[in-house]
Amino acid sequence: MIDYPVETLLDTPFIRVFDLQYAPGRHYYDATRRTREQLVAGLEEKAYRSMIPDAVSICAVWHEEGREDRMLLNREYRYPLGQFVTSVPAGLIDPEDRGLAREDAIRTAAVRELREETGIETGDRDRFQVLNPCLFSSPGMTDESNAMVRIDLYGHQESELTQRNAVGSEKFEGFRMVTREEALGVMREEPISVYTWIGLSAFVYGASEGVRSGTD
Repeated sequence: MIDYPVETLLDTPFIRVFDLQYAPGRHYYDATRRTREQLVAGLEEKAYRSMIPDAVSICAVWHEEGREDRMLLNREYRYPLGQFVTSVPAGLIDPEDRGLAREDAIRTAAVRELREETGIETGDRDRFQVLNPCLFSSPGMTDESNAMVRIDLYGHQESELTQRNAVGSEKFEGFRMVTREEALGVMREEPISVYTWIGLSAFVYGASEGVRSGTD
């Protein structure tokens, strides 16, 4: 709970930087997606443990009869890195989602982001599971948080895959389907985000297949 001065150093639509002046002459800088009023540092313990994260990252597992299971990945340009990077489908939880219960907000965002980044519309055969509702990427410098979810996809065709629905500054190079052996290679050898590594780990090491998605 914040009980010290907080100074705004940068305020833009997608990232802000605050100076948390936690003691006289002491400064701790927090890069965040949140406003001053929404900072994680300002949450009471109960609210902190039930908070809706900033974004969602998706371990999308592709099940196809007669073939080994594969995980669906994107090749996405990340401007801070100046490179195309192998990534899981992911995106921000929209403001309108925040009026929902936490798991409903996460599910709604995950289904939307999967559709926008891959063209896949989830249906009754597909299964959804929250692997963790709130993970912090680098709490030494940011309160940015992601939910990690798994969606098992059944009965879809690769011809459904498209990135025509991508919005904003997203820039894609296409899709990548990896087997468990190939996923291990990505985990061990490629520079990827921590959320992509977690998604690959859930695929390789067998986080349980989720409950029905209940989305059409």
